[in-house]
Amino acid sequence: MKNEPVVAIAGVTGAVGAEFIATMDRRRFPVRRLKALASARSAGKTLHFRGQEVTIEELTERSFEGVDIALFSAGGGISRKFAAHAIKAGAVVVDNSSAFRMDPNVPLVIPEVNARRIRDHKGIIANPNCAAITALVPLWPIHRVNRIKRVIIATYQAASGAGAAAMEELVESTRANLAGEAFSPRVMPHPYAFNLFSHNTAIDPETGYNDEETKVIKETRKIFEDEEIAVGVTCVRVPVLRAHCEAITFECERPISEHEVREILSAAPGVKIIDDRTRNYFPMPLDASGQDDVLVGRIRRDLSDASGHSVAMFVAADQLLKGAALNAIQIAELLPERVMA
Repeated sequence: MKNEPVVAIAGVTGAVGAEFIATMDRRRFPVRRLKALASARSAGKTLHFRGQEVTIEELTERSFEGVDIALFSAGGGISRKFAAHAIKAGAVVVDNSSAFRMDPNVPLVIPEVNARRIRDHKGIIANPNCAAITALVPLWPIHRVNRIKRVIIATYQAASGAGAAAMEELVESTRANLAGEAFSPRVMPHPYAFNLFSHNTAIDPETGYNDEETKVIKETRKIFEDEEIAVGVTCVRVPVLRAHCEAITFECERPISEHEVREILSAAPGVKIIDDRTRNYFPMPLDASGQDDVLVGRIRRDLSDASGHSVAMFVAADQLLKGAALNAIQIAELLPERVMA
């Protein structure tokens, strides 16, 4: 990998695409040249990157000639259609969709957890599901010390996970609701303002689990490399713009105290403890928005488990950053020979 790679962003006009650019700039990620790729309707428009105007090009099969790193965030269909062309042109693809996550030949990477898997790539590295990232960044350091046997997760997922159009619908529907005006949802299946509902992915009629929940279960096992870990999850969409929250209860093989959990997490990369019982101040989406770290708090013994093996906590993370763009850029930063052992 070149010290200053040519970087292409597929889906540059979306919410995550914008965060790719902002995150690269903020982290001073070296870029020799940026190729901004989107649909034909956006071709010809311009965007600013490091003091220069970059013209958006239509994404085609020939878009990746001379590209070293291709960041994809345009949906699974686009990734499946164009990733192979990027690889053939010599690029390494970091894909933010679900298209390749469960492919056994594709590393599924959270740098704080399994950065070593980056070196196994055959042209594609998959960015995990945002809800999975939010949970696994704080769970992994605990798992390394005292294996987690079982985890139960309830998510409170922001509009950003459904894209810029969903974020705009939340804003517009809230304005309409406050003004006493009717608003018909176009992006979400239910009214979004002052409401919450089961995650807006398809539900398996047999299991009753939606696609988002199934992703979290399968991706946890792949990333932890532990097919035996028991995962139960309920994913809910809430009227928040860009930060996911999750209530997590986990059971370890050996007894574990809340004090031990705090000690482990206080030294964990990508984690910030916000746990003030006196002020009743814990992780909130308002505080997580714009932050790189996963905020963790409400760390307490699970009173339903008399054996002392279980602890509950509450976490929050910016879905557009650690849940998407930041995680992908962290992967890209490790593509040279600096991959951790």
